[in-house]
Amino acid sequence: MFSSSAIPSTSDEVLFNVKNDVGIITLNRPRVLNSLNYNMVKAIYNKLKEWERICSFVIVQGAGEKAFCAGGDVVAATKDKTAGKAFFRQEYKMNHLIGSYRIPYISIIDGITMGGGVGISIHGPYRLATERTVFAMPETAIGLFPDVGGSHFLPSLEGKLGLFLGLTGMRLQGFDVLYCGIGTHFLYSKDIPKFMDKLINEADPTDLRAFFQKNCLDVSHKLTPSLIMRHMEDITGYFGADTVIDIMKGLYRSGDYWAKDVAEMMKLNSPTSLAITKRQLDLGQYLDLKECLKMEYRLSCAALDKKISPDFYEGITSSNFSLKIS
Repeated sequence: MFSSSAIPSTSDEVLFNVKNDVGIITLNRPRVLNSLNYNMVKAIYNKLKEWERICSFVIVQGAGEKAFCAGGDVVAATKDKTAGKAFFRQEYKMNHLIGSYRIPYISIIDGITMGGGVGISIHGPYRLATERTVFAMPETAIGLFPDVGGSHFLPSLEGKLGLFLGLTGMRLQGFDVLYCGIGTHFLYSKDIPKFMDKLINEADPTDLRAFFQKNCLDVSHKLTPSLIMRHMEDITGYFGADTVIDIMKGLYRSGDYWAKDVAEMMKLNSPTSLAITKRQLDLGQYLDLKECLKMEYRLSCAALDKKISPDFYEGITSSNFSLKIS
């Protein structure tokens, strides 16, 4: 058995610990909402490969009270195109490893969970949400697209919910994260320390499903009709159109205030990104995770080429982007 001790890493930006054969990853950049950079995703990938052979399961969490992980450091990625490509490639390798991991992978998505934070959690089988969880894929607002496997998991959501989230960047909070299938289980934030202690010291690694069922909250009776829940039928109808233009025409012509607000939200995003996202998710529903990530890597490399489109570079320097991650 391993003792409870810190395992040295190349940086304190991500911490690695092993306790009772359980690997614990802590994203440790709370001042920037635990956003991921190249060194972090490389260190996490290498540690996951090592732990896959020796640990019973892995837990990933974020430091601080505001965020699990607000995304990837896309600002740094655009300062050097070669470095940017290397970051995306390493991040997507990590995403694929999580999605094909041979031991259970658990993410505690307490707080802001966006972009890269979704990629480091969504592909694992256990995703514990809380009342503080805020989920979003806001990439179309910065001239990018829902990456980190977005083309794989978004089409798997109910109806056209995934396309709706990808095109609008709308945020889901609390119970909605569970209702929409982003989270698999729910617990209040104040109860996480006690839950973590029991998980590490008492859970049977061969039957984690039973542990989660016993120790997480059944909140089905607490689900009041939220905006998303009330409009699921509308989302499926409007976002089932063939093109982005047709989607927006339908939203504007409906005469419904909610639909018009959604169209106005989309109008703020990059038109190129909206078109790419629609095509990306249409294709992704027929591809496995590895194929989706390969497609997304090609798209990311294109986004880093100003000759193809300047939208990504313009998007991350805009005030709109700073609002998205605040």
